[in-house]
Amino acid sequence: MLAMTPIRVATCALLALLWIAAPARAQLDPWEYEVYPSRTVGKGMVELESLNSGIAVGHTEGDAGTSAGELPSQDMYRTAIEVTYGLTDKLEAAAYLNLAYPSGHDLQYAGSKYRLRGSLFEQGQLPVDLGWYLELEWNKTEQFDDSELEFEMKPIIEKDIGRLEINPKFEKAIFVGPDKNKGFEFGYEAGVYYNYWRWASPGVEFYGAMGLIDRPDSLGDQQHYVFPVIRGELGGGIEYNFGLGIGLTHGSDQLIPKLNIELERFVGALFS
Repeated sequence: MLAMTPIRVATCALLALLWIAAPARAQLDPWEYEVYPSRTVGKGMVELESLNSGIAVGHTEGDAGTSAGELPSQDMYRTAIEVTYGLTDKLEAAAYLNLAYPSGHDLQYAGSKYRLRGSLFEQGQLPVDLGWYLELEWNKTEQFDDSELEFEMKPIIEKDIGRLEINPKFEKAIFVGPDKNKGFEFGYEAGVYYNYWRWASPGVEFYGAMGLIDRPDSLGDQQHYVFPVIRGELGGGIEYNFGLGIGLTHGSDQLIPKLNIELERFVGALFS
């Protein structure tokens, strides 16, 4: 019997996700290429993070690839500023400011997000570590996303086998916009990391969006990406994650470099 290495586990999980999609347009969050662990930041901890990505090879028309609005994805640079605060040792809250620099345009406001994330049970208490994630996304600018208000929820599954993290996610437009009466969309985020050096460790991340749960897009129209990444800690509480995303389908953008920079410091608990 073959040993279930982290890479084999991640590959099997990705193939299983692809298998459930039969022949709404699949859309993922292009401002946040990040796979969340089950552990939260901890009570009284503040994190400031900059999430950056660009489309080196994308689509030249709107509403294609990572673009959900009228502006094309090709040569678009996106950045999100995230502030996270630990309300308790197992619950954190965060707010995001999304900005975009479309090709031929100035830097523009693209929306805001607000989320809660929590961990379940103690680390190592179960065969896998579990967490949860709830997010409200407000897209005020239709040129970037015509779904004005969206709700996202996802379970977080983590296994310390080198380490494997999986975030299946469910997203729905609510209350306003053209998609408010449609069902939930299904997507995923997953990562496998090998902790080699503290300052530089390799990994592979997977991101995908399949469309509505009851009516998935055809495989060619879905979005699926593989990101080889290097991540590590540079000292002084500065962490980074650099990767190069490769699109696997026609509906995906083909080349997406990303760089996440995270700053962490203790500021004392506001809620004790």
